[in-house]
Amino acid sequence: MVAVADVVAALGSGVLRTLVAAPGATVSDVVIAEPSDDAAQYRGDLVVGAGVADAAEAIALVDGAGRSGAAGVVLRPGPARARGVRAAARRRRVALLELDDSASLVHLVGVVQDIVDRAAAPDITRSDPGGEADLLALADAAAALVDAPVTIEDAQSRVLAYSTRQDATDTARVSTVLGRRVPPAVVASLRSRGVFRRLARSDQPFLVPPSPALEMPRYVVPVRVGGEWLGAIWAVVDAVPPDDVVAELRRTASVVALHLLRNRALADVTRRLTAERLRAVLRGGPVEAAETTWLPAGPWRVVALGPSGAAPAASLDSDLDAWESWLRRAGWRQPLITDVDERAYALVVDAASPGRAPAPGTWRWLAALVTSEVDEATWVAGGAVAATVETLPGSARTAAQVAALRREDPGLGQAPTAEDQWAALTVARATEALGAEGLSGPIAALAEHDRRRHTAYLISLAAWLDHPGEPTAAARSLGVHVNTLRHRMVRMSEVASLDLDDSTERLALRLQLATRGI
Repeated sequence: MVAVADVVAALGSGVLRTLVAAPGATVSDVVIAEPSDDAAQYRGDLVVGAGVADAAEAIALVDGAGRSGAAGVVLRPGPARARGVRAAARRRRVALLELDDSASLVHLVGVVQDIVDRAAAPDITRSDPGGEADLLALADAAAALVDAPVTIEDAQSRVLAYSTRQDATDTARVSTVLGRRVPPAVVASLRSRGVFRRLARSDQPFLVPPSPALEMPRYVVPVRVGGEWLGAIWAVVDAVPPDDVVAELRRTASVVALHLLRNRALADVTRRLTAERLRAVLRGGPVEAAETTWLPAGPWRVVALGPSGAAPAASLDSDLDAWESWLRRAGWRQPLITDVDERAYALVVDAASPGRAPAPGTWRWLAALVTSEVDEATWVAGGAVAATVETLPGSARTAAQVAALRREDPGLGQAPTAEDQWAALTVARATEALGAEGLSGPIAALAEHDRRRHTAYLISLAAWLDHPGEPTAAARSLGVHVNTLRHRMVRMSEVASLDLDDSTERLALRLQLATRGI
């Protein structure tokens, strides 16, 4: 089942809005109900109030839905906001949702049913070949209407479908089709001319004149649903089409809008479900084998995601969104990313393919991508390789530890791994344990002497241990004469008992110094 809140988030506030929340409510089905219908069978359903016209009918539907255990009630703005309706929803502890006047009840039911089906069977393929084929057919239909090449693009200028005919075109269209997105120079030109602002504010088609970035004019038909701009149909034409053609194009745009709304909703639900499942796996809870069939074939590596580099992140959610958007643009169709304990992680495949370019979603691909295509502020930290699902939580822990090392030392590069940093990880784990247990031995006495007498015994001892048998090098690292260092070592033995000939004691001393950041 899928949460009511997830359904609302997937459809977007332009279509569906929450008036009364019901935390924890989940949807098992969606039904259209008339005011006179029997509400006994609504348990777990999202009840869509068709024909509800006034407050009395709305309250009766909400009361009946609440008594039967429905997940929520969907009403048009008029009855949803009528006096007493929200109070009834709170009393019955049922979600009350408002459906925008411009959105179709039938289409809402279809999209919500698709969302529920996807949540019930999330292991079906994440691609949507049927929907893509439909969009291609719509692009061809639009091209036939205007007798010109057509592209269907989303609000981020990504190409979702294009017509098969390629005549009477220009460089911008060729680059757009080949790259599956509008070139940045063309986007910048359109933005500076107010094209996107007009698309976002109005549902009226219009002609975009040619420019240096756009050699031929375009006729643009906005694709909107519930007042929200989802994309546009772009036709390479010389002039505004006849009125009857424009009317058909607008009808085509309404069908495209439903496809885009459905695809966006399904993608959003899939992403949320994947993130929840991955979070559960990385936390190490009990997981049945049947619950991990969505994972790609291993072995895997859990990766801690550093700053995304896309923009200063205001929150962990925005950073995850930035990472997902960037990874999708780079070719990873369904990034496996989530957050655990306020950290962002990705799960990648660690299998190597000798002689082949690394595939999206693999460690080699991600490391190469971060190293070669972004600035140094963006980095990832690879945990240990995990051969089984049970070892994934351990890989996540090592990824977090490598990330901590990378934050302290940017010189580790943009893609350090647990294998690269095994020595530093060993010390970090040991010092973490020592810090938790408290310290005893000569380090405490030397630290107290440094505090009271302003001596430099601790850093001197660290330099001595870091340069075994090389007192000159140790003194140079401190910026003092070698005789000064030798004198300090003698005085130290008077303050605390030190046996520097004992290898175990030398190791213990160095680890205790490391817990103090020395």
